[in-house]
Amino acid sequence: MDASYGGDMTNDRPVIFPRIHVRDPYKRLGISREASEDEIQAARRFLVNQYAGHKPSVDAIESAHDKIIMQKFYDRKNPKIDLKKKVREMKQSRFIQFVTSRFQTPSTNVIIKTAIAFLVLGALTFLFPTEEGPTLQVAISLIATIYFIHDRLKSKLRAFLYGAGSFIFAWLLGTFLMVSVIPPLPLVKGPRSFEVITSLITYALLWVSSTYLK
Repeated sequence: MDASYGGDMTNDRPVIFPRIHVRDPYKRLGISREASEDEIQAARRFLVNQYAGHKPSVDAIESAHDKIIMQKFYDRKNPKIDLKKKVREMKQSRFIQFVTSRFQTPSTNVIIKTAIAFLVLGALTFLFPTEEGPTLQVAISLIATIYFIHDRLKSKLRAFLYGAGSFIFAWLLGTFLMVSVIPPLPLVKGPRSFEVITSLITYALLWVSSTYLK
């Protein structure tokens, strides 16, 4: 514990606390931020006794002590969330491990190929909206998803199940986001703007499925 010694009086003059103007209450008392309450109280008592002859010094010591105690009380009432610990717990959970185990990083060529396909579909949907909606592009996106998954996994059954499941999930999630989360976008106008944005969200999710599902 870094506590300054100075005696009570020097030539009949009170000894002044050398850290009287230090702003950090922990540094003012000469203790670490991990100090226990017993250590905080011990530092306060020692310094008050050491500089009892100088009231401003005692006031500075008491003020630092009070600030630390109030902060400790606040921290107990409002515990901080350890994000790193939460992330570790999430990674260790069986559900997260199961989900992450269903994905793998493919070669760069696969990523580029699938990205180009869905970017083209997105551009066609966004730039050339029709009164009927992007029905054709959406159908093509489903076919493309099944094709790309089959091309990687070489399994017709898994390609169909993954493709159909991903499509249903992506469309439902896109619809939910459009209804509950995403506000109307001024860039997309027309009677089918809802379907256009939903389709773009769906393409993004289908690209993830086409590229990373295993």
